[in-house]
Amino acid sequence: MNELRKLSITEMHDGLKRKDFSAAELVEAHICAVENEKLNAFVTKTPEIAIKAAKVADKYFSKQKDDVIPPLMGIPVGVKDLFCTKGIKTTACSKMLENFVPTYESTVSDLLLKSGAAMLGKLNMDEFAMGSANTNSYFGPVENVWTRKSDGEKVVPGGSSGGSAASVAGFLCAGALGSDTGGSVRQPAAYCGVVGAKPTYGRCSRFGMIAFASSLDQAGVITRSVSDSALMLETICGYDSKDSTSSERPVPKFSNFINGDIKGKLIGIPKEYRMDGISEEIVHRWEKVSFDLKENGAEVVDVTLPHTKYAIPVYYLVCSAEASSNLARYDGVRYGFRADADTLEEMYSLTRAKGFGKEVKRRILIGAYALSSGHYNEYYEKAQCIRALIRNDFIKAFEKIDYILVPSAPTEAFGLNEKPDPLIMCINDVFTVPASLAGLPAISIPVGLSNEGLPLALQVIGNYYDEAGILNVASVIEQSCGRIIELNN
Repeated sequence: MNELRKLSITEMHDGLKRKDFSAAELVEAHICAVENEKLNAFVTKTPEIAIKAAKVADKYFSKQKDDVIPPLMGIPVGVKDLFCTKGIKTTACSKMLENFVPTYESTVSDLLLKSGAAMLGKLNMDEFAMGSANTNSYFGPVENVWTRKSDGEKVVPGGSSGGSAASVAGFLCAGALGSDTGGSVRQPAAYCGVVGAKPTYGRCSRFGMIAFASSLDQAGVITRSVSDSALMLETICGYDSKDSTSSERPVPKFSNFINGDIKGKLIGIPKEYRMDGISEEIVHRWEKVSFDLKENGAEVVDVTLPHTKYAIPVYYLVCSAEASSNLARYDGVRYGFRADADTLEEMYSLTRAKGFGKEVKRRILIGAYALSSGHYNEYYEKAQCIRALIRNDFIKAFEKIDYILVPSAPTEAFGLNEKPDPLIMCINDVFTVPASLAGLPAISIPVGLSNEGLPLALQVIGNYYDEAGILNVASVIEQSCGRIIELNN
């Protein structure tokens, strides 16, 4: 039964079609693993929903022809606890929403469920998606499945989608929904040795996502292979009238474009990403993969993205300002946690002081300051202007090239018990933030292990709505480097 959990989504689908095993057997194997998991990846478990989906899937497989069976039918998945799930507790891993049960379903989780996927539960995350290590959760930190070779130290899984990445890497589910605001799908995927894909902003609906920074938040997927990412993205992408930022652009079948043919493609290496603090081991892998792409017919060229150095300060100003506005609704009046107090003003104050964690309060304060009447033009407005320059850098680059290849993170995962300075934590997102500010699609692919036996990763960034292209390039890298997670079995 444990061997079933190590199959890819594609392999699970093929096995179900051949009747090698039933959806009930597949789901039961994953439920047992989730019940006994020690990573703290799940905060809410829903075995009854998964079992029900498995029964429906088995009936479906017994009656339908192969060509009409949805690829996620009967596949065990997890959902980040940022997506509202009707009748199932959704907390954003905050005390503020500790007992919140939505009366509606997020669009992307609804699409997963309607495709026949078996939801095993809700996954741990940094509170309100604010963090890069999954150590800010009200329900405690998530552990990575990888450990440091020299001292056996447990390491962080990355964040904010740490529970999603760890659950996929730990074979607790075949794929997982995450969210990516400044790299929160790609960076944890990099730390856990799995694949993390973020589509173009607007490609999939934000309806039902608990908002952090609305102009940046985007659903994404974490899987163990590039082809699996394509299948999940096909399922969750598409226009949604309930989201005003949702794109009406047709969604192709991404998996049809994964053919390994990159001959003549121009892949850019931005000089601005060769910065201080990046691991030499990552630089080595970057150079090796560049060579492999050339061996497969691509041309690797230098490009410039001159405003990259401003990405981190711009991101933290914009996301903190939007978080300050979005989180103003949590006041103890309408729903969520409410502190006991003698006056209304005291109740507001105590509710927010006790309901939010340190990182969330830090960002609310930064955002409120940036939006204040005396500083709006000086900080928030200026940050938005520089954000436009960062976006224009990419637009100009893509006039000459097809894709950009850069690291997913500057270093391997750090120790779970290490407490980096908050400013150091921000730097973990230095390579993922620019694509998020520009709203571009990007995918992180594991490319090897460090001397400490920890995953290293690169990411492919594509032009707007070219998810199919980045998946194809990623598949070539995957073929060259192998699936790193298989080394940790």
